Formats: sequence, structure tokens, C-alpha cells
Amino acid sequence: MHVSTSAPTTASAASHRLRWRVVDIVVASVIGVASGLIFLFWNIGYLGPQALLEPLLPGLQGLLDGPWLFAGVLGALIIRKPGAAIYTETLAAVVSALVGNQWGGFLTLEAGLVQGLGAELVFLAFLYRVWNLPVAMLAGAGAAFAGGINNLLLWYTGSGTSFTITYLISTVISGAVIAGLLPWVLTRGLAHTGALDRFASGREARARV
Repeated sequence: MHVSTSAPTTASAASHRLRWRVVDIVVASVIGVASGLIFLFWNIGYLGPQALLEPLLPGLQGLLDGPWLFAGVLGALIIRKPGAAIYTETLAAVVSALVGNQWGGFLTLEAGLVQGLGAELVFLAFLYRVWNLPVAMLAGAGAAFAGGINNLLLWYTGSGTSFTITYLISTVISGAVIAGLLPWVLTRGLAHTGALDRFASGREARARV
């Protein structure tokens, strides 16, 4: 009697592909900490552009949210493992919270977790198998939408319909471009240098050359 071993083999391969390695944890941690340092800069840097955008159209300040959203997408694109988006985005928020900012530690951590989850759910929807530009931009938009809803509930309670729609559209656009497109470009650039050869993201990009 012939017994097929293709199903167990396939399941084992999938499990190995999604299992975290030590190098994944280390690199994801580096991405999270480095992103958190960028967050620290933007915590102050966004104030000038915000002062210019808010008078133009209330809610348009959502265009400035992208720099707080990219960590999760970048981590996921490079690591390609379940939880990478949540881990890197939340760790970046931890760095921002530890140093201190105007929103307080708990709300900063909560925001990072929500934003990371928004990106993570997009990659999960594609079963962690599709890592192209459209999916990266969808993940950035997902992080922005989740973060935008969170901000509306916490910081913009009672806002009118016009503000809510303008803000959500603005933050989703910012998320798709700054937190989606830019991390995808950065990942491909790093891959072509050979820096990501220990990751599927690096080997795949170099195989196309």
C-alpha cells in the first residue's frame, strides 16, 4: 500500500517557513528600536506641518501620521513571519514611550499595538505568502485605518462627519505611501545590497537580478 507523505511534508515546510529564528528576533528588534528613534524625532517634527495643515482643512493633519506607522510594515516585509508587524511597531512605540512624549506611556504603547495589528491583519489575510507592493501599501493603509479609528475615539471624540471622513482618508493615504510604499522600496534596496541574504525577502529580490 502506498502512503502519501506530501501533506505532512507540506505542513512541515509551512511550519518551518513561519517559525521565528534567533536572527529574526534580533533583526526585528533592531528595526523596532531604530524606528522608535525616528518616532522620537517626528513626535516634535510634526508640529510645524500640523500648524500649516489644520487651518487649510480640519482633519487634513492625518497626512502626517505615516512616519509613526512604517515600523510594522518594514518589519513584516523583511522578517516575513507572523507577528512581525505587531512586534516591530509595538517595540518602536516602547522606545518612544520610554524616552517620553506628549501622549504618555500607556497611550503610546496602546497606539503602537493597534497600528501594528492593523498592518498584521493585512499580511494575515494573504496568509503571509504575498509580499508585493500592493500588499505593502494595503498594510500601510491598514495600520493607518486602525490607528485613525483609535485616534478618533481617544483624541477627537465628538468630531463631526466632515472631520472624521477627511481625517480617515488623509491618514490612510499617508499610511499607504509613507508606511507602505517607502518600506517596500527600502526593503528591496537593502535586499539588493546583500544585507538581507539570510531572509527570504533578500534571497527573492536578488534572485530576480
